[in-house]
Amino acid sequence: MTDSLDALRIRIEGANDLQAVVRTMKALSASNITEYENAVQALNSYYDTVQQGLSVCLQQDKLRQTTLPRKPALTSAALIVFGSDQGLVGQFNDSLAQYVREQLDHMSSQHKVQYKIWVVGERMYGRLQDAGLPLESCFSVPNSVAGVTPLIADLLLASEHVWGLNNQCPLYLFHHQPSTQPGQYQAYMRKLLPLDYQWQKALSARAWSGPSLPETLGTTSLTLRALIREYLFVSIYQSCAESLASENASRLLAMQRAQKNIEEMLANLQQQYHQQRQETIDAELFDVVAGGNL
Repeated sequence: MTDSLDALRIRIEGANDLQAVVRTMKALSASNITEYENAVQALNSYYDTVQQGLSVCLQQDKLRQTTLPRKPALTSAALIVFGSDQGLVGQFNDSLAQYVREQLDHMSSQHKVQYKIWVVGERMYGRLQDAGLPLESCFSVPNSVAGVTPLIADLLLASEHVWGLNNQCPLYLFHHQPSTQPGQYQAYMRKLLPLDYQWQKALSARAWSGPSLPETLGTTSLTLRALIREYLFVSIYQSCAESLASENASRLLAMQRAQKNIEEMLANLQQQYHQQRQETIDAELFDVVAGGNL
C-alpha cells in the first residue's frame, strides 16, 4: 500500500512540474505572437514610403515599358518557404509542405518548370527533402524579432541573382499567416516578382502626398532597383513575422491541449491517491480493531 502511495505521489509531483512548464510555454507563445504582430505593424509606414517612391519611378514612361514586359512562358521559379526549427507545433510543417507540393504540381502541370527553393527551418527542410524537391539552402528560424532582419538580408543575398531587374524568373513566398480565428493559421502563397501589372498600374496612378514635386536621385533605374530591394525586404520580413506568429499560435494551441490533458490526468491521479490513502487508513483501522478483539 505504502509503495503505491509513494508512486502516486511522485506521479502527481511530476504532473505538477509539467503543468508549470506548459504554463510558461503558453505565456511565452502568447507574448511572441504579440511581438511579431507589432513588428509587422511597425513596418506599415515604411512600406507606404517605399510604395510612394515606386510610384514616382513607375510614372516614367520609358522605364515602365521595360518593367512591364509581356508575360513569358514559365520555365523557372524561385521559392522561399518559411517553416519551423522546433517541435510542439502540431501540423504546422506538414500542412505547409503539403500546400507547397500541391502548388508546384499545379505549376508543373501547365509548364515544365525548374525550381530553386530556399527553406527557413530545419523541420520544413526535411519535409520538402523527403518530397524530392530541389532545395538550395536551409536557414535557421529567428528566435526573436531582432533575428529577423539578418535572416532577410541573407535570403536576399542568396536569391539576388533570381530577382534582378532583367530576370523574369518568378519569386514566390510560402508561409503560414494568422487566420481571423484566434489561435488559427492558414497556408499562403505570395508572388513577389515579376511585379504584378495591376499593382504597378495602381502605383503609377498614385498621387504624390508631399508638398513639392518628387525627383529621383541619380539614374531612375538604379533608384528603382534600390526601391524594389526595399519592397522585397519589407515583403519577406512581413511573411517571416507572420510565419513566426503562426508558429507560436500553433504552439499555444498545442500547449492548451496539453494543459487540458495534464489537468485531466492530474485530477485522475489525485482521485486515485485519495482513494488509495483512504483504503490504507481503513486497513490500518481494521487491523487495530481486529487486534483489540483478540
